[in-house]
Amino acid sequence: MAAEEKKTEEAPVETETPKRKSPILLVVVLVIIGLVLAGGISFFVTTKMMANTSTAANASEHHDPGTFVKLGDEKEGILVNVGGPKAGKFLKCGIVLEMNPSRKDNVEEGKLKPMAETKILDSTMQILRSASLDEFDANKQDDLKKKIKDELNDKLGQGSVYDVYFTSFLLQ
Repeated sequence: MAAEEKKTEEAPVETETPKRKSPILLVVVLVIIGLVLAGGISFFVTTKMMANTSTAANASEHHDPGTFVKLGDEKEGILVNVGGPKAGKFLKCGIVLEMNPSRKDNVEEGKLKPMAETKILDSTMQILRSASLDEFDANKQDDLKKKIKDELNDKLGQGSVYDVYFTSFLLQ
C-alpha cells in the first residue's frame, strides 16, 4: 500500500481556475442589446419623421366643403388646340374646380368673380396648350390636375383651389 500512497502524493494537485463565462452568453447579450437599439431607433423614426408627413397630408384632405365651379362654356366646357400648331389636335374637356368658399376675393355666391375667372381660364388654357400629347395620357391625368391646381393656387393665393376634376375629356 505504500506504493499506492506514493502515487497519490506524487500526482499533481489541480488548482481550481475561475470559471469563464461562455462566449455564447456574451453573443446573446450583445444581440439583445442590438435589437433594443434597433427598436428604439425605428420607434423614433416612425413617431418623429412620419408624423410630419401625415399631418401635411391630413391638412389637405380635411377641409370645409368647397364651391364647385365649371370652367368654360356650360355645355361645351373648354375647347383648345394642343400639341403645338403643327399637331392639329384638339382637346374638348369639362373641368370643374372645387374652390375655397372662404376666399371671398375669388368666389361669391357660388360663382367666380370676373377677375378670378379671367386668371383661372388664362392659366388653365396656357397649361393645356403647352402640354405635350404624352401628358394627356389617361395614366398621367393626375399629374395634369396637380399642375393646374398648383398654378391656380399660385395665381389666386394658396388654398384657393381645393381640387380639380375632369368631367369630360376628348382628344382628337
